[in-house]
Amino acid sequence: MKTLYIFRHAKSSWDNPNLADFERPLNERGKKTMPLMGKVMIKSNFQPELILSSPAVRAKETADLLKISANLDVEVRLDERIYEASPQSLIEVVSGLNESAKSAMLVGHNPGLEGLIKLLTGEIQAMPTAGLAVIDFDTENWQEITSETGRLRTVIRPKEEIRQQKQ
Repeated sequence: MKTLYIFRHAKSSWDNPNLADFERPLNERGKKTMPLMGKVMIKSNFQPELILSSPAVRAKETADLLKISANLDVEVRLDERIYEASPQSLIEVVSGLNESAKSAMLVGHNPGLEGLIKLLTGEIQAMPTAGLAVIDFDTENWQEITSETGRLRTVIRPKEEIRQQKQ
């Protein structure tokens, strides 16, 4: 079985209108959300063996903060194909993963990530910033992952986690 963790970058800053989209960093809210999502990953025993991230500043910062917050001892690998990627392009990224890895995480952007979830599972799911989706596949080969071969295990949204913690 293979498991794919799909993580949308945390909230980014729009403070500098002169920055190119690729260069936008996380804002304070985005940075503060990452420890919460790290705790959720620890509590849920979500442990990807590799993190593939868009090289956009906000995605890379998200991946780095998540690695720290979730206490993950994994490589964060930047892959330019993830930035502004279509769902089909993201499947190509996933299908090229090393077969020895049983799980991997993609850190990227919408609308590509929401489209990827729909393509892999047939389900429409909203992916807010710092949202996490977990998809399982009944295969031992990343190359066999295609349309609707995945089973959505869960989607975790930061606002829902905060609400639950307050109850």
